[in-house]
Amino acid sequence: MRLILSILVSLILISCGPAEVREYKAEVVAEYPHDVESYTQGLFFQDGQMYESTGLHGKSTFRKVDMQTGEALEKITFNEKYFIEGSVMFKDNLYVLTWESRAAFVYDANTLEFKTSWKYPREGWGITTDGKQLIASDGSSMLYFMDENFKVGRKVVVKLEDRPVRWLNELEYIDGKIWANVYTTDEIVMINPKDGRVEGVIDCHGLLPDKLRAVGTDVLNGIAYDSRTGKIYLTGKNWPRLYEVRIIEKK
Repeated sequence: MRLILSILVSLILISCGPAEVREYKAEVVAEYPHDVESYTQGLFFQDGQMYESTGLHGKSTFRKVDMQTGEALEKITFNEKYFIEGSVMFKDNLYVLTWESRAAFVYDANTLEFKTSWKYPREGWGITTDGKQLIASDGSSMLYFMDENFKVGRKVVVKLEDRPVRWLNELEYIDGKIWANVYTTDEIVMINPKDGRVEGVIDCHGLLPDKLRAVGTDVLNGIAYDSRTGKIYLTGKNWPRLYEVRIIEKK
């Protein structure tokens, strides 16, 4: 009887253990020009149009981008004291974060006209939306779920097999999961928004070939999902290319 109970307990513990983390790779489907002056911080689609926010003091911008050429159709520039980070459109507003200035800017999503600025309580890194709330990162392992006034409703710690995942950067909400670039790495993590558990890791190593890298080429950063087509696009800071990718599970 004790042996049977021991076996049953072991089976229960196994069944309650952490779920397997799936491993994927990014396969290039198509490539497009990307402005090498764009230090990509935020990348997203709205109604089929690509937008991008770029960082660095004195070079920070928000852009409406022609994906076929990589050129800016419209551009907002910022005072050199601001280092712009992630951006997203939500409830007819465009939200743009800053890194260390503890400020966030709000624009009209249709006209891109300035509306207001907010004191932001933490470093701004990435930001996205599930259509109901804003979801933001601050460089730690924490994700913040906020309303349109940046009031935090809840937060979760992102963990990979019970280990916190730091440096969560640019974010994108895709098919019920939060995708996040992990800063300074060639990996993207796929996060369950309910509990912060990493359910998948996408290996993007070699996405930008060495022959296209220059002195100013920086790290992978920028995930954009076009809900109209179901296509996913990736790029990096000062990269010369934007890639449409297919995500394939490793065998």
